[in-house]
Amino acid sequence: MNKIKPKECQNVEFKSSWNDKYLEWICGFANAQGAVMYFGVNDNHEVVGLKNTKKLLEDIPNKIVTTMGIVVDVNLHQLDGLDYLEVYIEPSNIPINYRGKYYYRSGSTMQELRGPALQQFVLKKMGRSWDDVTNDRATLDDIDRSAIGYFLRKGIVAQRIPEDQREASTKDVLTNLHLIDDNGHLKNAALLLFGKDPLKFFTNVRFKIGRFGVDEADLLIQDVVEGNIIQMADRVVDLLKARYLVSPVSFVGMNRIESLEVPIDALREILYNAITHKDYTGADIQMHVYHDHVEIWNQGDLPEGYDEKVLYGKHSSMPRNSNIADTMFKAGFIDTWGRGYKKIREGFEGAGLPMPKVENFCGGVRVSFLRGFDVVTGKKIVPGDVVSDVVSDVVSLPLVQLSDRQKEIREMILKDSFISAKQMSVVLSVDSRTVQRDLAAMQKMGILIREGNTSAGHWIVIDPHVHRD
Repeated sequence: MNKIKPKECQNVEFKSSWNDKYLEWICGFANAQGAVMYFGVNDNHEVVGLKNTKKLLEDIPNKIVTTMGIVVDVNLHQLDGLDYLEVYIEPSNIPINYRGKYYYRSGSTMQELRGPALQQFVLKKMGRSWDDVTNDRATLDDIDRSAIGYFLRKGIVAQRIPEDQREASTKDVLTNLHLIDDNGHLKNAALLLFGKDPLKFFTNVRFKIGRFGVDEADLLIQDVVEGNIIQMADRVVDLLKARYLVSPVSFVGMNRIESLEVPIDALREILYNAITHKDYTGADIQMHVYHDHVEIWNQGDLPEGYDEKVLYGKHSSMPRNSNIADTMFKAGFIDTWGRGYKKIREGFEGAGLPMPKVENFCGGVRVSFLRGFDVVTGKKIVPGDVVSDVVSDVVSLPLVQLSDRQKEIREMILKDSFISAKQMSVVLSVDSRTVQRDLAAMQKMGILIREGNTSAGHWIVIDPHVHRD
């Protein structure tokens, strides 16, 4: 059986016969990148023949025009006395529906678009993004002037906003950012970036942080960051420093250095990516902090054709939310040349940590990276999963003997990891300096880890080798 040589095209499909269900496929290809479909040809490119081709030559284009309003090329061919049809479908620059339903070809699957996915698709076909849509319920009274001031200060420092704009009015700032239309209606991006209460208009503008034990079912503590997204990364970083990540102490000469366990600039870049490129019609941003690694997830897959390899290489920037991305750029938080992951890679490499893993996961993008400090082992993580002591004088003994008071301290911390030295001193009827000495000794033994800062952090009990008799 002779084979045909199909036309070169991004999408080529072979069907042994014709069925009206393939009108859905034609709709999906028109909404995507177009295609060439062959009928009467099997998957091996072999012509198996098609009956009633003269009738189909007339019926197929008529049905397509009638149900979808588009014109396709339908050509009749013959090989070894067998007829087959070639249907050439051009990509459409407007949304196409078939009997009121919108189909889209993605990879090897045909999808019916509904809800937020359909909204995003229609906006994209119109050359717009969701954050560009106006909100008729909002007014300038819904904008937080302090957030505008924060943006102006950051942009001036980054030399992306002129100094003479420092006192610009709220309306002028939003106009210059194209976040307000000619009729004074605010765009979604304006409310997300600078709104007093974005949750008044959108249900999923939160950044959730959780500290987990062995798995997702073992939630230890949690926080939710709400409010405008222009200041969200700062608030998240403050919480991470205070409650979730460790800042090991080291000394250079007489200078005390307290650096966050992960490179702070690279961490901010990851946060800004999640905030800027999130699909705000979907779920909240979620950060899972485990004892040895961190995962950050935001709704919305990577752009088509993009994966971890592409992101860490030279690539173009393809923002989901063009207005949000432009504002974040002018604030000095991101750039527009696709260099964000290059900065992330350089930051983690400079800290001696493996590059974060980036992947599509559950309808969104998940970025996972090792913590610089494993709070269970009390060790610093370096490439190859090798560990070294953070503090050189940590005692490593097969068996640690605690005093009675230290045992009581341990039990109190197990009941309340946020208990203060002063609170413990009251229970133990000793002064707080005595408790602080015991805490320092227990940290040196490797029994305790202080996670977060002095005033707002919490204790983690490790003691795998404690003698309890």
